[in-house]
Amino acid sequence: MSIFSFLGAQSPVYTIWVTLAGGRRVGVDQAGNRYYRKRPRKGYKRERRWVVYNGAPEASKVPPEWHGWLHHQTDSLPAAQGVSFRQPWQKQHVPNRTGTDYAYRPPGHVLKGGHREKATGDYEAWAPEE
Repeated sequence: MSIFSFLGAQSPVYTIWVTLAGGRRVGVDQAGNRYYRKRPRKGYKRERRWVVYNGAPEASKVPPEWHGWLHHQTDSLPAAQGVSFRQPWQKQHVPNRTGTDYAYRPPGHVLKGGHREKATGDYEAWAPEE
């Protein structure tokens, strides 16, 4: 049993080792995440692609254009071609804010006071006909 099979493919030590042992950096996104590629493993056809996060590892930090590249949906690199895959009406990518002070809390949420405004009268409860 090698040390890398003991660590497992999800280990940060394994990721660092693979990155240093032949990973080729292909780009950086606006959040500072670095993207790498490496030739396919023996018996596989597709190259390996991965991201090294800037800060805490959180999958929602990967913008949509890089997500497509990571999952082999496209072979074109967003940063290399300078082509924007975003439409003018699309908002900037925002990582998941769940569990932070910036998380969405609907009216009446306990952390927003816990009180909702009274109904405006435009709602009628459904009652089955007897």
